[in-house]
Amino acid sequence: MADQFSSVWTRTPRRPRTSGLDREQIVRAAIAILDREGLDALSMRKLGAELGAGATSLYWHVANKNELLELALDEIWGAVDDAGLERADGLRELLSTFAYNFRGALLAHPWSAALIGRLPSVGPQAFRLTERLRRAFGDAGFRGLDVYLASGTVTSFVLGQVIPLIAMEKAYGGPVDRGQVMQILDELSVDYSQMRADYHDLMPEDSAVGNAIGFDFGLLCLLDGLEARLRAQRSTGPATVVADETGRL
Repeated sequence: MADQFSSVWTRTPRRPRTSGLDREQIVRAAIAILDREGLDALSMRKLGAELGAGATSLYWHVANKNELLELALDEIWGAVDDAGLERADGLRELLSTFAYNFRGALLAHPWSAALIGRLPSVGPQAFRLTERLRRAFGDAGFRGLDVYLASGTVTSFVLGQVIPLIAMEKAYGGPVDRGQVMQILDELSVDYSQMRADYHDLMPEDSAVGNAIGFDFGLLCLLDGLEARLRAQRSTGPATVVADETGRL
């Protein structure tokens, strides 16, 4: 039998006890531990020691570690929207801002990527961000389910770009040394001379630069594809599309 859906957001937060420790303090301290030591290092005992509080004080506010992680994850969704989304001029600029903000938030808090999909994102910060994207896609001309499919596609692109990078850096304790990678490739790809040459001639020396170039390329292709879909809808359907004469968002 499947587990019943539960969330920290389905129950009313308790008021702080006389100790003065509140839920916001607990979440901030948890995020500090997660950023410093990673997801596996967080425990209620360690968090209590960080705050100088006993387990009873923590469990007054959160029933278990998963509830605590839900609260922490919602703070990351809040960090994605730095008000730049409201200032964006058109969907293309908004999605670019969202994608770069999301990428930056995940890289700044690598543990959060492992929680997306594992824990429900039904907190106020997540809903506010989802609603902002929904309005933007609707204003641009997307209709019905396409609004949410398009939004999910952009989110999935960012996750697909960032999660392997986080995993690799975790596995190797930091950015991978390009020289070591090239040495291994030279040894193992002797039957693929053109590929070897391309790696030497085309790949940036700095892996961070290479990752950024790959992200930019993929995002531009994704945005171009969304524009093409809107142009097709405008030519075949009754929906009014908010775009200029070139079909740009």
